[in-house]
Amino acid sequence: MQRILFLCVANSARSQMAEGLARSILSDKAMVISAGSEPSCVNPLAIESMAEIGIDISGHRSKFVSEVDPEEVDLVVTLCAEEVCPILPGRVRCLHWPIADPASTDPALTPRPRQASSIR
Repeated sequence: MQRILFLCVANSARSQMAEGLARSILSDKAMVISAGSEPSCVNPLAIESMAEIGIDISGHRSKFVSEVDPEEVDLVVTLCAEEVCPILPGRVRCLHWPIADPASTDPALTPRPRQASSIR
């Protein structure tokens, strides 16, 4: 069974949504987790967005990358765009999918994604 870890900084939106999507798509074909270098809490807008497509991540919690045993992971997918992504020590296959942080205060983002930054 493939073991996949999605990483971003806060482990609040991008990695939580990726974890939920991957679990839904891959079901029992993979073990999927997420973590971050500075975890906060799962963003309520991420929970709401995933619920709109029938995926419940309301039971997820933000986790430190240090809680993950590198020996238990086959693939790491980093999702950071502007910030420095956390790393997982050890020898593991890595992919980088840069996605802008929906909780960012970047004025180029629409008002709805920016609401998340005031929730943290």
